[in-house]
Amino acid sequence: MSRPDVIFLLGPTASGKTALASALYQHMNAELISVDSALIYRGMDIGTAKPTAAELQLAPHHLIDIRDPAQSYSAADFRTDALRLIAEIQHRGNIPILVGGTMLYFKALLQGISPLPEADPAVRLQLEQEAAVKGWPALHQQLADVDAVSAARIHPNDPQRINRALEVYRITGRSLTELTAEKGEPFAYPVHQFAIAPDERAVLHQRIAQRYMLMLQQGFEQEVSCLRQRADLHLDLPSMRCVGYRQMWQYLDNECSYEQMVERGIAATRQLAKRQLTWLRSWPDLQWLSSDAAAEENLQAVLSSLS
Repeated sequence: MSRPDVIFLLGPTASGKTALASALYQHMNAELISVDSALIYRGMDIGTAKPTAAELQLAPHHLIDIRDPAQSYSAADFRTDALRLIAEIQHRGNIPILVGGTMLYFKALLQGISPLPEADPAVRLQLEQEAAVKGWPALHQQLADVDAVSAARIHPNDPQRINRALEVYRITGRSLTELTAEKGEPFAYPVHQFAIAPDERAVLHQRIAQRYMLMLQQGFEQEVSCLRQRADLHLDLPSMRCVGYRQMWQYLDNECSYEQMVERGIAATRQLAKRQLTWLRSWPDLQWLSSDAAAEENLQAVLSSLS
């Protein structure tokens, strides 16, 4: 028996993905799965442009608010969760619509993921203790000795990635480069893939700037200020590397002016959008939609393509 179809809706930040996904939800027997590495975190609502409680009531999303900002969540975690949800949604007779801009998650879901080991707290602690004595550049040199490719890619002052690469080697005896070359099972479902973006890059930049200013009006500074008060949160965590959060944190630490924070936050968001578009330009089997088109036009384009 052939497996039912799945819908992907991809696009850069501020392109209108959520609005289109919500419209599709209203017109189909569907359920939405968020594909966004920032929306997973509880208490990070404004700076991530998370759908509001009212919006989520109208169009609920799976995989939103599933982690504390101090916790980790990998592409492998996402793939496990997404495959489980797809099966459950289809069992209920509904169509899974996966919507978001974290291209690595989509890629992991489509192509499978490398057989990397789970984190080992004891190994990580040992590496952190070594780094406290020798410094992370010394551990980076250790990494270069066993995995030159990863060492060339990872900055000597990036403790999280150095730790993970050495952890993988110490657990398995094989390099991160070697293991990531191996892939798991590819995606087993027929998939319809749509991407939405403005026709002109300048329009996207304008939308990004407008949204960032709206976040500031909605209380983004207060949101980050509350997060800063937690002893278990710091700028090296994946959650705090979400665009905008690092810049606001640095402003609150008096490392830059308010104007510099705004400029850097908008610039970081533009860079994110640029990376997302770079992924999408080489993405196979995409049907493109324009953010500049009327919402009803994009909705009908998707529905017509699926019929």
